[in-house]
Amino acid sequence: MSDCIKLIGNPFRDENYTSQLESEECKEFHQTLPNYSKTPLIELNDLSKRLNIKSLQIKDESKRFNLNAFKSLGASYAMAKIIASKTDNETSNMDYKLFSQHKNIIKEMTFVTATDGNHGRAVAWAAENYGCQARVYLPKDTSQYRVDAIEAHGAHAEVTEVNYDDTVAFAARMADENDWILIQDTSWDGYEDIPRDIMAGYQTIIHEYFQESNTWPTHVIIQAGVGSFAAAIFDAFSKKNQIKPLPTFILVEPSGAACFFKSAKKGDGNIHSVKNLETIMAGLSCGVPSLLAWDIIKSTTDYFAVCDDDISISAMKRLANPSFNDPKIISGESAAVTMGFLESICTDNDHVKNKENLNISDQSNIFMISTEGDTDPFLYNEIVYGG
Repeated sequence: MSDCIKLIGNPFRDENYTSQLESEECKEFHQTLPNYSKTPLIELNDLSKRLNIKSLQIKDESKRFNLNAFKSLGASYAMAKIIASKTDNETSNMDYKLFSQHKNIIKEMTFVTATDGNHGRAVAWAAENYGCQARVYLPKDTSQYRVDAIEAHGAHAEVTEVNYDDTVAFAARMADENDWILIQDTSWDGYEDIPRDIMAGYQTIIHEYFQESNTWPTHVIIQAGVGSFAAAIFDAFSKKNQIKPLPTFILVEPSGAACFFKSAKKGDGNIHSVKNLETIMAGLSCGVPSLLAWDIIKSTTDYFAVCDDDISISAMKRLANPSFNDPKIISGESAAVTMGFLESICTDNDHVKNKENLNISDQSNIFMISTEGDTDPFLYNEIVYGG
């Protein structure tokens, strides 16, 4: 199993990094949305003992707004800021319920995005709640279930003949040609404001965590596709007002879509893309890092890691069939890879050196986020239960 994981240190780590994302209003805004509740923070005590660590906490985002993934936090917040700006609402006092006063304006607005599935469903859900239109483009080979989940919220969904990164470019062209509003969770030169708001919205997860937990983590292990989620989480822990020592930040990617690992290994400080994307982790199958995310990640991350698909598959099964008294967690292929990484590092004798470099010991408190549930139930059941 040892050749399934690669690990490198970050040559760009900035010990003086200060937060780039303002997210204090996002937690108040999300509380105004229908069916808001904190997602569960789960402690896997028996697994912690088996891995010989002090504690393991997982925030289960499959419970977020009944959408089976965390993405609704970013899309809903960024779209609300745009609506508020176009309806002369005070964005410093945003409230979903106020949108009903501007139905005639909002219904004429069309948001467009590209997605591997979860972000597009979040955009469709937010548009349904806000009363506007949504058009969602998905990369080739997207499962019909993901398409149906988006269309269930009244959005137009269309599968392209190209990969994720080219689908992003296509959605951007459609926005320009039709005067639609591009609501994309990745950024590039000249397109950063909306992705920044999406990232700020993700930080509600950490606002909740600070309220829920009395345990300060020694290690935070987060997965990355375009990197916006990981950057938001690392930034949230790096707020200037935190008085506790920073955790060790570890970024994990699929080996078949490891654009951050490649960018860090190149060592020139620039982003580097991966052309051929080959992984079952659909939500992480991205070949071009978000420019804004890269700026944060290269300053905050301590280690970059890549894992083969088998690592995630093993963890999906482990979380679905826990040992002893640990609760069951339905964790999809893009969500479980961090758990798989930790388990391999702690149990594979060939990873002793990696474990030492990461300073993981019986005094370690590990925090990670299960970012999605069975967002493709057919694939999930095939992997976990054999069909």
